[in-house]
Amino acid sequence: MTEDRAIVIFIIAILCLVLAAGIVIFDFFIRRRSLKRMYAMIQSAADGTFQADLYDESLFASVENKLAEYIAASQVQAGKLAVEQEKIKALITDISHQTKTPLANILLYADLLKEEGLENSENMALLETQAKKLDFLIRSLVKMSRLETGILVLHPVKSAVSELLAEAGEQYEARAREKGLYLRVLWQEAEGISACFDPKWTLEALGNLIDNAIKYTETGSITVQVKAYELFVCIEVADTGIGIAEEEQAKIFGRFYRSQQVADRAGVGIGLYLAREILRQQSGYMKLASEEGEGAVFSMYLPVAQ
Repeated sequence: MTEDRAIVIFIIAILCLVLAAGIVIFDFFIRRRSLKRMYAMIQSAADGTFQADLYDESLFASVENKLAEYIAASQVQAGKLAVEQEKIKALITDISHQTKTPLANILLYADLLKEEGLENSENMALLETQAKKLDFLIRSLVKMSRLETGILVLHPVKSAVSELLAEAGEQYEARAREKGLYLRVLWQEAEGISACFDPKWTLEALGNLIDNAIKYTETGSITVQVKAYELFVCIEVADTGIGIAEEEQAKIFGRFYRSQQVADRAGVGIGLYLAREILRQQSGYMKLASEEGEGAVFSMYLPVAQ
């Protein structure tokens, strides 16, 4: 009798274990199915094909439903954001288009008035200067806005660095000479060196650095040279100008930042910001080394490969 009882208890224990194992396995598959469903939700949201009515009540239904609500709300917000971005793009395009003709006319009339030899020719010259400043400001703002909103997309390609330097030298040599400065662009030393960059916009960035160097250098020279490394190609723009105080070096790449030291000089504080943004969008970066009164060295780093 005792043996029969022991056998019954053993059988019951085995059945309990089997039942427990079955419950665990069943729960595992239910959880796995729910996780797959939630993963499918996230994947369809990423693909832009999410539909909330595809998901029925099941285990973890409350979690699934909350996730579905969150994804649906996120898609609505993403749609609104896309609409707002399109409005911004349209506004920027309108500003760029609508301001070109009036500014061109102002500059034209200023030239005509100067040619007529009026007594207030000095005022005409001031009018022309201010119109040019306004034109430069609007163009810079449009460039900055187009880069930030993604209207303009950079297309880095493997290109010769020497050609970039040679073109920049041609653009700014005359201006440096007019100010009595010596612009040394060592493009020959860059022969055979290439990097991945967008030629047009990288020339814009390099031009901003050279332009600043000429603007803030009274005597001496500006030197543009190349250093090749394993992963990056560095283009250095070194000047013998006024330099930058250490406490200001972290601020000068900000939009519209103007140091008190140069507040009386031409400029709007966008050039360095634009240059750094152009490099950032090409997986590059910029460094600065300077001491006040000892000149400055701005270094552009362009990736060797995409």
